[in-house]
Amino acid sequence: MKLASSAFSDGGKIPQKYVMPGAGGKNVSLPLSWSGAPPGTKAFALSVVDPHPVARNWVHWLVINLPPEAASLEEGASMKKMPPGAAELKNSFGDLGYGGPQPPRGTGDHPYVVTLYALNVPQLDLPVSTSLTAFQKALEGKVLAQASITGYYGR
Repeated sequence: MKLASSAFSDGGKIPQKYVMPGAGGKNVSLPLSWSGAPPGTKAFALSVVDPHPVARNWVHWLVINLPPEAASLEEGASMKKMPPGAAELKNSFGDLGYGGPQPPRGTGDHPYVVTLYALNVPQLDLPVSTSLTAFQKALEGKVLAQASITGYYGR
């Protein structure tokens, strides 16, 4: 399975408009596209997490119940143009949907790991305030394949 973003290449820098207003951006959700989901994929889940030691797995976006026919999320889709059935959960900022990078000044470039999971179940039943740990636990035994890309941002 392959995952890509038209906004940045894997290992590249995340452009300014995708970061939080507090870091000078517009908080536009990342454009993503994927291909090569394995046979038997019944849904997708998505996470965007900053594992930097300062951020300690800060959640920027959790999406569940993306339909199996979905192959992309357009730029700015969060809370506006999500595929039918998809559900966005709260991020570590406490908001529903996408929350862009906003690393503390002087902490260097942070990695933002975008991971797409192909699942063998049609949906996950999770509350909107699900933690990353609970999200990961809900995926156990249900992931047919996964793909990740990492973008970097610092200020």
